[in-house]
This record gives sequence, structure tokens and C-alpha cells, in this order.
Amino acid sequence: MTYQIDAVGLLYREHHRWLVGFLHRRLGDRDNAADLAHDAFERLLRGDPAQAMQQPRAYLTTIAKNLMVSHFRHAQVERAYLDVLASQPEATAPSLETRALILETLERLCRLVEAMTPRTRTVFLLAQLDGLSYPQVAQQLGLSLDVVKKAMSKALQQCYAVVYE
Repeated sequence: MTYQIDAVGLLYREHHRWLVGFLHRRLGDRDNAADLAHDAFERLLRGDPAQAMQQPRAYLTTIAKNLMVSHFRHAQVERAYLDVLASQPEATAPSLETRALILETLERLCRLVEAMTPRTRTVFLLAQLDGLSYPQVAQQLGLSLDVVKKAMSKALQQCYAVVYE
């Protein structure tokens, strides 16, 4: 564990400024760039810094790009929610506290779905959002019914774990 912390510390000292600049150029916002750079090193600390030591900037770039995708997705969800909210009459608009809870829940849902494998995510979204039956999902994706059932079972287990963690 000490090696891991030392390795991340070394990478941080040598590449943090570069990573913030990289993110700032893409996001146009220094504060968000600094936040995402922090998140990148946090992910690195939870991962395998030895792998990052081989090609640190390439490794950090990959992490940063994934974080930017999540950041933009979160912003898109928030904008869509605020647009719907703005179209509601004021009397039905939720309180600031309720809005914060809804946005937090939407963010948790986004992270949950993002954590699923691509096939599990696709099966889950087709069944839950598009309302397709398992046989319809299987037909649309060219999968067997058993594969769809296993993917849904895995997705629902992940949902259960998040709700009851």
C-alpha cells in the first residue's frame, strides 16, 4: 500500500499541472478541470499505479477522458431536468432540497448504469426504458433468451446492491 501511495504521489507531482491544463483546454473551466484532475488521481490510487508508471500521460489521459464523458453526461442530465422543471408552473416546482435529492438520485442512477458491462447495460435499458420484453430484447440484439435473462439478473443484482448498500 505504501508503494501505491508513493507511486501516485510521484505521478501527481510530475503530471498534475499537465493534467489540469489538458482538462482545462477541453472543458474551458479551470475549476472543473482541477476537480476532474483530482478525481483522476483518486481513481489512480484505487487502481494499479504500476501500470500507470509505464506511460503516465497516456494512462491519465484515458482516465481523464472517461471522467469528462461522465461529467458531460451528468451536465446533460441536469440540464434536461432543469428544462423540464422550468416548463412546470411554479406551484408544482419542487423545493431546492427536493431538486438536490432528485439530481443526486439521477447521478447515482447514471453511475449505476455506467458501471454495467456494455451488453448488460444495453439489455437493461431496452427492458427498463424502452419497455421491451425479454424475447424482444433477445431478438433485437441477436442474443439467446437465456443470455438476456442472465444479463437482466446481473443488472438487477447491481441495482439491489446500490439500493441496500
